[in-house]
Amino acid sequence: MSKLIELYRYAHDILERIRVADGIAPLLLRLYLAPVFIQAGYNKLAHFESTAAWFGNPDWGLGLPMPEVMAALAAGTEFFGGILLIAGLAVRWISIPLMVTMLVAALTVHWENGWLAIADASSWLANDRVLESVERLERGREILQENGNYDWLTGRGSFVILNNGIEFAATYFVMLLSLFFTGAGRYFSVDYWLAKATGLSKDA
Repeated sequence: MSKLIELYRYAHDILERIRVADGIAPLLLRLYLAPVFIQAGYNKLAHFESTAAWFGNPDWGLGLPMPEVMAALAAGTEFFGGILLIAGLAVRWISIPLMVTMLVAALTVHWENGWLAIADASSWLANDRVLESVERLERGREILQENGNYDWLTGRGSFVILNNGIEFAATYFVMLLSLFFTGAGRYFSVDYWLAKATGLSKDA
């Protein structure tokens, strides 16, 4: 028993020494998420009128109230939030509205499509919508093989059907939730150095 305790303490000491680099994980989360949100926000801002129309239309859009306000909030949160993630500034604070944005997207846009972002009938998460897409995909491939340069068209990857499920929104939400609790991370963020300079905390 004493040997096991000694081994555990040894392993624990190793892990404690590795903690000096624990800022790398939140840094990578931030750098992964930032371009995703910046691009999404930029697209909404660049096509603001059509975005607001889609937000507000109950027939072919989301049917949200005050669509211009909602579109502006979503676009601004994503675009400027992505910039803050890169800098590692106010990361815990900006994670909150970004998580709200992901929840709204998941519930209003993706929920009815199930989990999968790309239709994959072999997945145990495939729903009826995904299973039904198999026939459509096969027919599409047949049409392309008969009438198009199929080898060239598939030279950079296979054709797939976008299922547009909640997979990406849920994944981004979990990553943001992690940043909300861990903060921007040590050494590689403005939050860390501000906290250190003001004496509020050794860690951001």
